[in-house]
Amino acid sequence: MAETAAKTPRERYRAQVRAEIKEHAWEQIATTGASALSLNAIAKQMGMSGPALYRYYAGRDELITELIRDAYRSLADTLRSAAAAGADLATLAHTLRAWALEDPQRYLLIYGTPVPGYHAPADITLISSEAMAVLLDAWAARPSNRPATPFDAHLADHLDWAGGHPAPPATLHRALSFWTRLHGVLSLELAGHFTGMGFDPALLFAAELDDLLTR
Repeated sequence: MAETAAKTPRERYRAQVRAEIKEHAWEQIATTGASALSLNAIAKQMGMSGPALYRYYAGRDELITELIRDAYRSLADTLRSAAAAGADLATLAHTLRAWALEDPQRYLLIYGTPVPGYHAPADITLISSEAMAVLLDAWAARPSNRPATPFDAHLADHLDWAGGHPAPPATLHRALSFWTRLHGVLSLELAGHFTGMGFDPALLFAAELDDLLTR
C-alpha cells in the first residue's frame, strides 16, 4: 500500500496501462495461442496506435516474459502459501492441479509448447525454481531407504534446475520424478488429450500421486 501511494500519477497510470495490456494478451493467448500474440492487435482493442503501445512494452518478447514471470510468481506463491499452512506433498500436488485448472492458458504458457522464436531471459529460471524449492523442502522432510542410483549422482552435479537446493541426491531424484510425472498428466489433460477416452483425469492424477508417494 505504501509503495502504491508513493508512486506518481504518471507511474500509476503506466502501471494500469501495462496491466490492461497483459489482460488483453491473456485473452488473445486463450483465443489464438501465445505464438500468435500481436501487440498491434492489442493496441487496436485498446484504442491505441501501435507505436503508443510500444512505449509500454518494447516488443512481443518483453510482454511474453512479463506474462511468464507473473505465472511462475503466482504458482510459487500459491505453493509456498500451502506449505506454510502445513500442506503435505499430496496436498501440494492437488494445489498444483487446482492452480493449473483455474487458468489453463497460464499453465500452458510456462509448461506447454515453447513459443517459436522466443528465448526467456536467465532470471526466469530462478523464478521457476522457487516452486520446485517448495516441493524439494517437502520431499526432504520424508525419510527414504531407496538405494542410490547413477542418476542421483548426475543430479547432484547439475543443480541449476533445483536452485542449488541442499537436499541429498536421492531426494532430488524423487522430487524430480514427482514433478515430471505430475506435470506429464496435467499437460496431457489441459491439452485435451484425455477427451473422449472415457476416464476421469482427476482419478488418474490421484493414482499417479499415490504411486509416487508409496515408492
